[in-house]
Amino acid sequence: MEKIYSRTKTIQEDKVSGFCPGCMHSTVIKLIGEVLEEMNIVEKTACVLGIGCCGLHMDYIAYDNITSPHGRACAVATGIKRANPDTLVFTYQGDGDFASIGLAESVSAANRGENITVIFINNGIYGMTGGQMAPTTLMGMKASTAPKGRIAEEHGYPMHMCEILNQLTAPAYLERTSCNTPQNVIKTKNAIRKAFENQLNGKGFSMVEIVTNCPTNWGLEPLDSLKFIEEKMLPEYPLGVIRDK
Repeated sequence: MEKIYSRTKTIQEDKVSGFCPGCMHSTVIKLIGEVLEEMNIVEKTACVLGIGCCGLHMDYIAYDNITSPHGRACAVATGIKRANPDTLVFTYQGDGDFASIGLAESVSAANRGENITVIFINNGIYGMTGGQMAPTTLMGMKASTAPKGRIAEEHGYPMHMCEILNQLTAPAYLERTSCNTPQNVIKTKNAIRKAFENQLNGKGFSMVEIVTNCPTNWGLEPLDSLKFIEEKMLPEYPLGVIRDK
């Protein structure tokens, strides 16, 4: 019988996933590992983790990683990359970490064109810390800090990070993908590969924004959360390449 799939060796074999059922963090982590392995750069890679569910990444991966203070992943990644220019350095951050608490560090790194890669997980809510409203929470969407739903007059509007960074001169590559279908999983893997290749080629700042789910804090069953992505999240956050220099 011909083998059609092998588990990436970047995932520790003795670990059982602690992510909630249906969470897409597991999928994205697997894709990152597959790309690193296929590009043969596992040994020259360093991952900078954000706080929250993104930080659980460290429990499962078998390559170098460091956890940054909340929101400061891009600043930490900048230091690592400048000190070790031959290392592939990427951050793995959620929407609260990247687009709220760390907004200044994120935008500044992009504006400087730092030669790093950002994997940005957009599930529209704070996950591990209690389901609070995030910068990406949809209008009318309920959260623990917005029990009546997001209201523009109180909370402002959802932030579109790809489009915001596209106003800057320096970024080389900005793409928004998802993992809600097999086809989109493949597109996400290709986007991660391209972002890593850009860094190895010295092109500067790249970001892959991945629209994912949070069944637990959305209050939905996993399958229903996929429907929510299709019907609610993607109309607000359309998929596609925003910039490719």
